[in-house]
Amino acid sequence: MSRTARGAIARVPGEPVVFEDFTLDDPGENDVVVKILASGVCHTDLGLKTGTYGTDGFPFLLGHEGAGVVEEVGSRVTRVAVGDHVMLNWRAPCGECRFCVKGKHNVCANSHNAEGKMRDMDGGQLNAALGIGTFCSHTLVHEVQCVKYDPSLPAEPMSLIGCGVMTGVGAALYSAEVQTGDSVAVFGCGGVGDSVIQGAKIAGATTIIAVDIDNKKLEWAKDFGATHTVNSNEVDDVVAEIKRLTDGHGVNHSFEAVGIAETLEQALFCRDLAGNCVLIGVPGPGPRLDIDIQQFFDLGGSLTVSWYGNCIPARDFPTLAAWYKQGTLDLDRIVSRKISLEETNDAFDAMKRGETLRSVIVFD
Repeated sequence: MSRTARGAIARVPGEPVVFEDFTLDDPGENDVVVKILASGVCHTDLGLKTGTYGTDGFPFLLGHEGAGVVEEVGSRVTRVAVGDHVMLNWRAPCGECRFCVKGKHNVCANSHNAEGKMRDMDGGQLNAALGIGTFCSHTLVHEVQCVKYDPSLPAEPMSLIGCGVMTGVGAALYSAEVQTGDSVAVFGCGGVGDSVIQGAKIAGATTIIAVDIDNKKLEWAKDFGATHTVNSNEVDDVVAEIKRLTDGHGVNHSFEAVGIAETLEQALFCRDLAGNCVLIGVPGPGPRLDIDIQQFFDLGGSLTVSWYGNCIPARDFPTLAAWYKQGTLDLDRIVSRKISLEETNDAFDAMKRGETLRSVIVFD
């Protein structure tokens, strides 16, 4: 029997989200109904809402950083049971695609999604953001999209592991493989960038340079482990300043968490010889990079794109939850505001003004 839920839906690109009741199909054999407890408001949701990533797919049931409680399971579900507290993930490896059979589950080309669908009250299908949809009281996902966590842990920080935190920490640990004693520069100090900083600190980096245009965000970055800060609006040459802070050499690893060409170029050329540059920020269609290829060649090293921090959710989410419980990973300070579902549009506005790292929607 289908059930009714309530969520934040983006119907028209660029317009405010609307709050509507909708229905969930009965769960398929491997599907799970999750009652959402908390959902982070991620910049990717803003990009979906505004049509930055394209205008196909509307209407969207927004949200993809979620934690909740399993309320119903399909007939063949074995990974979770009713009553389990779960973090949701948008890359749920299938185990069978051309990448999974080679053991590269982090780049699965056929991630699991729910068999059942979510529909508005007129019967129209809603496109769940990144195959999840968490700006809602209940959602329908595949069991592989669920990772259990200790119910004694608060849902708000657990929800953030589902995307932004995992993306940043994983970029440091897995995409760049930061080592003890390394130097790091992070361009863009929002929720993802500050998670990169924490990941680099956990890995043992001794020089962590935070770069942003907002002094408030730079102060936050220091709280998360940045050893130096650079306001790119207040120096003549960002690359030269980073090299000055690293004895003229540049950093071993740079991370671009903004998604624009100017900061990517700075991230490329602030590296030491053979250093890594990791692109995390989602650029959307349009931006182009025009660089001196000889300069890039002479510097050596690598430019890589990090999707989801190269994580495997079933392996990595529990580790991050344990680090939070131990006090190694600070997630509480990433939660800037706790809001109701009906305050979602306000949260997007606050994000655009740079006032928050993460607003988190909390459901009673």
